[in-house]
Amino acid sequence: MLVEIKVPDLAESVPDATCLAWMKNEGDHITEGENLIDLETDKVTLEIVAPHSGMIISILKKEGEIVLSGDILATIDTESVAVNTPQSTQNSENIGSGEFSKNAKTVAQKIGPAVKKLLIEKEIDPNLIQGSGKDGRITKEDVNLFLKNSVTSEKPPQTTGMTSPRNREKRVPLTRLRKRIAEKLLAAQEQNALLTTFNEADMSAIQNLRRQFRDEFSIKHATKLGFMPFFVKAAVESLKSYPVVNASIDEDDVVYHSYFDIGVAVGSGKGLVVPIIKDADLLSFAEIEKKIMDFGERAQDGKLSVQELTGGTFTISNGGIYGSLLSTPIINSPQSAILGMHKIQDRPVVKDGEITIKPMMYLALTYDHRLIDGREAVQFLDSLKSCLEEPSRLLLDL
Repeated sequence: MLVEIKVPDLAESVPDATCLAWMKNEGDHITEGENLIDLETDKVTLEIVAPHSGMIISILKKEGEIVLSGDILATIDTESVAVNTPQSTQNSENIGSGEFSKNAKTVAQKIGPAVKKLLIEKEIDPNLIQGSGKDGRITKEDVNLFLKNSVTSEKPPQTTGMTSPRNREKRVPLTRLRKRIAEKLLAAQEQNALLTTFNEADMSAIQNLRRQFRDEFSIKHATKLGFMPFFVKAAVESLKSYPVVNASIDEDDVVYHSYFDIGVAVGSGKGLVVPIIKDADLLSFAEIEKKIMDFGERAQDGKLSVQELTGGTFTISNGGIYGSLLSTPIINSPQSAILGMHKIQDRPVVKDGEITIKPMMYLALTYDHRLIDGREAVQFLDSLKSCLEEPSRLLLDL
């Protein structure tokens, strides 16, 4: 039976996608669930997997071609199934043709689409690389380190002549995701009246809570107790008190959202992405932590769905994990505000008339001044600071 492989339904905010590398060629046998091609959208890279085992009869869309929802990518014959022989399971196939060895099946399952594309481009056998990620997963850093070591071991003799500066340049086209990020950041600055207000929070209470209940929390919920759930919860409570910060402008109207979909900025192999924690006000600390951990892992593998990156009423960006001490984040339009977290640093502060050392974090709130007045922005950030310094407020609804 002939089966058509189609582009899945894309989100309303994603008009089309670009075909990246085909993992198989016409005439190749495939197994159900095997990745056939990656599609790059403005927000995420999608893996298109085989719905059935069989053989690829025809490939209708080439690499680099723009496709729409419902377009036919390829056709497979489900009645043509490869027969495994001892010899076939022992021979490795050339990764340059887009196929991994059958002995490397478990290795291939630990490779995300971005890494797989890099391996194919560089014609590297994944079995030669020791993965440093979770469960032995191969990361882009592992591939780059392998390439660096390979270049070092094969480095040609030094020449005494001068090297032209032109030979030290490399021109690489921007990915769709990088282009989209650039467009959105520029649009946010051009179309909004952005202003940033700052405050700082004493993180002692949260640090003490984490130390006190870390082991018990981990055993009960099978996840660690991080800082982000406290910030998500504090943001939700403060948004309830200042709903205009959770609102957005739609042409001549102000849209007030009665739900709290909190975007959490995470880094991926291709740039910054912002998956959304839907209805964050209805989730527990453990549920929020598990969602954030899951988002982070799947962002590295390029496995976040378009739906998970669409929407959101407020965003939290944590530059502190990269060592940032202070920043002015840019809002994620059409949202009206974004919270910037930063590095926790021991600093001298005055407490009850005495100088003491406290673990402090600078907080930054960038907001659209067209909608949010300075008074509301400052009061929102002060409310969030109070929730962080006294986490009991989150339990007592104060």
